[in-house]
This record gives sequence, C-alpha cells and structure tokens, in this order.
Amino acid sequence: MQIDEYKKSDDIFDKDYAYFSSYSTSWLAHAKNYVEMITKRLSLDKNSQVTEIASNDGYLLQYFKEKNIPCIGIEPTKSTADVAREKEIDVIDDFFGSSLAQTLVKSDLILGNNVLAHVPDINDFVKGLKIALKENGTITMEFPHLLKLIEENQFDTIYHEHFSYLSFYTVKQIFEAQGLKLYDVEKLSTHGGSLRIYATHQENNIEVSQSVEYLLKEEKAFGLIDMDIYKGFQEKANRVKYDLLAFLLEAKKENKKVVAYGAAAKGNTLLNYAGVKNDLIEFVVDKSPHKQGKYLPASHIPVVSEEKISETKPEYVLILPWNIKDEVIEQLRYVKEWDCKFVVAVPKLEVIK
Repeated sequence: MQIDEYKKSDDIFDKDYAYFSSYSTSWLAHAKNYVEMITKRLSLDKNSQVTEIASNDGYLLQYFKEKNIPCIGIEPTKSTADVAREKEIDVIDDFFGSSLAQTLVKSDLILGNNVLAHVPDINDFVKGLKIALKENGTITMEFPHLLKLIEENQFDTIYHEHFSYLSFYTVKQIFEAQGLKLYDVEKLSTHGGSLRIYATHQENNIEVSQSVEYLLKEEKAFGLIDMDIYKGFQEKANRVKYDLLAFLLEAKKENKKVVAYGAAAKGNTLLNYAGVKNDLIEFVVDKSPHKQGKYLPASHIPVVSEEKISETKPEYVLILPWNIKDEVIEQLRYVKEWDCKFVVAVPKLEVIK
C-alpha cells in the first residue's frame, strides 16, 4: 500500500533530523530486550559482526557494544549519527542500498527497526541486504503491520516519511525476489502493532517456522489481499476527525484547557487532517530538547518542556503518540493532583481518567 505524494528521502533525513530514539524509555527497553534475545538465538560473540541500518543515535547498538560484539551503524542523518559517535559507536553517514552494501564487511546479523517502510526503492534496499549478509547470516527487520493499521484505524501513521505500508504477504514476495527467504516472524506491540521478520539466504537449510504460514493465512482471512477491506478506511478516519474536533470545541466552550504531549509525526498528521490550530490546543510538550522552542508545522502549536504542564494545570492532556500512552501516563501521573485527564484520539476518542 502506498500513496502518491512523494518526498525525496534526502530532504526528509537531513543533517538536522530531530527524531532521537533514546528519548523514549519504552523504546530503549525494547531495544535492550532484542539485543539479549538475538545474541542468544544467533550465538553472537566478539567474533561476530552486526550492522544496523537506520541506527539513529545508537539507542540499540550501545547494548551490543556493552557485550563487546563488533557493530556498525548506517545512518544518513548527521545530528543523530554524531550522538552515536559520542557513545563510541562506528557510523557510516549514508543511505543504505546495493551500492553501499558492496563496500561493507559482511555481517552475521543485519537489523533495521522502522526503516523498511521508509525507503523509496525497497527492491534495491533488500538487494543490498543480500549482498551484505554472511553465508549463514540472519536479517531482522521490524515494521508496522498493515493489518493493524487498518484494524486499529491508524491513519495518522500515513505521512511523508513512510513510502510504503507493508503486509507480511508483500514483504515475503519482495525478499524472495532478491534470493532471501523469511524463516520466522513475530508479532510485536510496538508502534501500534508491528512485525519482526527473520530472513536468510534462500539456499540456507533453515527450517521455516509455522508462524510464517499462520500469518499468511491470517492476512488472507482479514482481507488484505482484496480491495474491499480498504474501501471503508476513509470513513473510519473521518470519524476520528469529527470526534476530536467535537471534543476540543466542547472543552473550549467550557473554558477548559487542552494541551498535547508528543511532537510526533503521527500527531501532526492527525492535527492537520482535523484542521486543529493553536486556539484549540495551547501547546505540546516533548521530552526532546531538539524539538522544544519550535512549532508544529501548519498548526503552529508551540513545543515546550514538561514544566509547562505543572505551571498551567490543564484539564486535559491529549497524547499524540498513542503507541506510548502507557509510558506517558506513568511519566505524567502527577497531573491527577488537579484532576487532569488524558485523551487519545486513535483508534477512537477516549478520555482516560
């Protein structure tokens, strides 16, 4: 699944890229758990080689480094790559593809979290994975699952950084076309429901897990391979828009302050689709100092530090990155002192007391 709006990747992932993975504690925990798991599963050690594509600020490779497992990151955004280097992680500032792959030391493990959906030429990207992979190596990729996007009405994750919205059925075909086979798949709760795929060279005699066939059957039963499932998606998105606007307008009439948490890309998609401006939401809080002091695009809502919540004591906090709502609610648990409530808009409007 794709949309026809197109933005060049080097316009998006430039030297001043503002997303730093390490500002989410739940994402750091996810990364650390992955490193523990995959190290044991693949018996990685000081003689192994790990390559992460879209390594950001070293949020994950730092845990391999702690284990003295040789690793390298591929990261085109200078702002995040520089932070990784401060952690003494080797980084190549470039976009990954078949050309770059030919210059790399072959790896026992190539991983990429939330990058597969971000590449404009996914065929060349996967071709590069095969080139850079050792004979008995493994590739793991994590990406949001198209089935969950539709099932949970996650339309706000459709934005310019994502070039495709992937089903397991489609990814399997793309990898097989480049001589790679998917031998396992796991469902993850991250980003509203993601998949982690395991791939290796087609000729490797690795037993294919039953989960591969189970997921293909589940996607087919859900209707992902047919057009009908996509036809009602617009109306579900409209419902979120109308309900959010109704809530914000009612709060405004009652002179109740609404602020937002998380200057996330998905939040901008939601606010701009609904036409929300800074007259309905006073400010948005974000942990990252790289975003504070700026404004959300189009809505012009100012991005501030968390202290502003205690100063203004709003009646509602709208959590824009709904995928980490539990983390945010725990972080801001002090707001119950003045009976403030949390709100999420996706998959449907919900006021959390």
